[in-house]
Amino acid sequence: MEDLAKNIAEGLVERIDLETDFYVLKTTNQRIENQTIRAEVDRTFVQFHFCIKGNGEFVFPPNGYRMPISEEQSLLLYNTQKDLPLELIVTPKSTIISIVVSIKNFHALFSKEANFIHFLREDNTQKKFYSNEAISPASMVVLSQINQYSMHGALKELYTKGKVYELMSLYFNTSEEADMDHCPFLVDEENVVKIKKAKEIIMARMAEPPTLSELAMEVGLSLKKLKAGFKQIYGDSVFHFLFDYKMEYARRMLETGKYNVNEVGLKVGYSTASHFIAAFKKKYGTTPKKYSSSQLN
Repeated sequence: MEDLAKNIAEGLVERIDLETDFYVLKTTNQRIENQTIRAEVDRTFVQFHFCIKGNGEFVFPPNGYRMPISEEQSLLLYNTQKDLPLELIVTPKSTIISIVVSIKNFHALFSKEANFIHFLREDNTQKKFYSNEAISPASMVVLSQINQYSMHGALKELYTKGKVYELMSLYFNTSEEADMDHCPFLVDEENVVKIKKAKEIIMARMAEPPTLSELAMEVGLSLKKLKAGFKQIYGDSVFHFLFDYKMEYARRMLETGKYNVNEVGLKVGYSTASHFIAAFKKKYGTTPKKYSSSQLN
């Protein structure tokens, strides 16, 4: 743990222990050169890594195999056959949040849902799992909250623990059919490309998004395949994904303090301030004005 201790001392990494064998690493590289984070992690642990800004790269011994992680992407690592010590190269201006938890603790969290999570099933106990997924807008909100909290002491641990549980619930909030091993739709790479294109379209045109029928026609899929495929890849319907994205975009605009409520609402597609205020309050439990004011204090 010497490398991790050194990085913590230099302010690059913050470690938050939630329980024994269950902790969070918040890694932020503000330097002009790459930084490497190392920590001993054996085969009894599951690793979740979320890149919320910038890029990183994992290096695996003994042959030095590399696995990249890019902005708004997550990576799950679990191998029952060999240890996976953490060696993460973090590029400048990057932020990565990692959750490291023993399989015993993780199994306890999801004891009733063990058969729902593929790597907890008894028939998968001797396999390895590397899963690279897009981070949903809802998960980005939680990750931002974990990264930006300003609490101290025991409250910090309690707050972070609650947010980690929320993040795990969102991460696994996909149907069993979304498993790449069981879903014929996702085996077709062409369909996956089309679904990702659909996501890019609604994000780019969030203020005036196409209808589902128009979107399906634009990417070359049937309406049924668009709806099913989007749910399988991103764990949510097109409508809810777009709503979460718009609210996250609005929240970030408000945090800058440069825009008023009307400007933000129009930017994300609300023609009236009242509709935007209602949507924002539904998502975050507070009004845009109160949220903006809280960021300036």
